[in-house]
Amino acid sequence: MSERTTSASWVRGIAGRLKSAGLDVHALFHEAQLDLDRLDDPDARFATEKISLLWELAVAGSGDPQIGLAVAPVMQPAGFDVVAYAMMSCRNLLEGLQFLVRYQRIVSDDVTISLQEEERGWWVTIALSGGKRPVPRQRIEFVLTTLLTFLRWSSGHAIRPLAVEFAYHAPDAPQPYADLFGCPVAFDAMADRLLFSRADLTLPPQAANPVLADLHDRYAREQLARMGSVPVSIRARELIIKRLPKGDPARADIAGALYMSERTLQRRLTEEGTTFHQVVDETRRELAQRYLRQPQLALAQAACLLGFTDQSTFSRACKRWFDLTPTQYRSRVNNASGAHR
Repeated sequence: MSERTTSASWVRGIAGRLKSAGLDVHALFHEAQLDLDRLDDPDARFATEKISLLWELAVAGSGDPQIGLAVAPVMQPAGFDVVAYAMMSCRNLLEGLQFLVRYQRIVSDDVTISLQEEERGWWVTIALSGGKRPVPRQRIEFVLTTLLTFLRWSSGHAIRPLAVEFAYHAPDAPQPYADLFGCPVAFDAMADRLLFSRADLTLPPQAANPVLADLHDRYAREQLARMGSVPVSIRARELIIKRLPKGDPARADIAGALYMSERTLQRRLTEEGTTFHQVVDETRRELAQRYLRQPQLALAQAACLLGFTDQSTFSRACKRWFDLTPTQYRSRVNNASGAHR
């Protein structure tokens, strides 16, 4: 499957967060095999697995499992990319978030950001796949806190979400979460997400400017074009995720949804160095890592969501992926999580 990457501007924000925590950023980047000198290259991209490793090293080096919550005291506009500037130019925060959803691939093609409307307001859900490496919770916390800090800074208002949910165990010391977000914080949830009120999302950014918003939108489209079309493997993966709860995805169905023949689909995947079977298998493995970290999700439910006909098939797949049964993998993850609280 094509390597998933994140923009230099976003990784520059991570570097700033780690530096403000007093860590040796040069040493951490070197150990994670990330080129710190490329952070000023607007076209540079960094592999998602290495970013996850960077957060693991940061936790180990700081001894602080809540380092992802260590919000920098001041936003740094010089490090923004076209997506951030466009969000600042939109008429209101909701339009800015919709822009972020539309152009999220500029920031990272490893993240899926979605907006869901409900009676109280809008949920902003963040899903990181992580590639071949589990996503540390600190990486998720960094995404959510950075988004909230940006909305507060750009609007000039101390916005408080109505609710925040994380799809992992509650830490031993949950108070910093409540202090930072200023609202009820739930753990062991089904997704990582923030709920904003309608009133807050109607607030205009302080730099709102329709003319600039149009210019940024045009530039974002051009930047996507320069990045090239979305790899077929990533488009197929998105379709596979939606179809897995209904059973094993059929190649013919995915090809049809992509408006191409099965032969063309396989040829395009071969050009990207993968096969349909590998895309399905890697997608299942990544989702399995996410589901097995959610203790409220029964193993039978996880097997069903992954499109397996029974738990024994799921168990054999886990043995192949992780050299552990689902129960053993969940136990190891939970023990590791407890050790870092």
